[in-house]
Amino acid sequence: MTEQSADELALHCAQTMFATDPCSQHLGMEIESVAAGKAVMTMRVQPWMLNGHGSIQGGMLFTFADSAFAFACNGYNKVTIGQGCSIDYLKPAFAGEFLRARARELHRGGRTGTYDVVVENEAGETLALFRGRSYQVKGSILKEENND
Repeated sequence: MTEQSADELALHCAQTMFATDPCSQHLGMEIESVAAGKAVMTMRVQPWMLNGHGSIQGGMLFTFADSAFAFACNGYNKVTIGQGCSIDYLKPAFAGEFLRARARELHRGGRTGTYDVVVENEAGETLALFRGRSYQVKGSILKEENND
């Protein structure tokens, strides 16, 4: 059996997680790319995601950024959860807009990590800035194969 590169491992972890992630799937999110400590997700704003002002509800943007954060920090085959996060909303999005969330690892050491996620519209304008802090718990994403 050949050893996977760090980026191949991250992709395999993301595919495994996404297959059992009904929330991200229901919201129409897709994984555009994944590498060690990085993830890019996409999503189109649906009419039912709008608030009373006609723009995307902040919780939807938060969930979108949070999913990108999750895929970025779980790519090492170690179950990693959010320890805390914050978001700054800079610009609204509207029904039909195509969004991209780019997550990247700033620091990872011991059981903790820090990640930034930039949410952009299709014009490349920044809509939100998200910072997540992760914590590694027991368990792995991938089922270990027994090659006896």
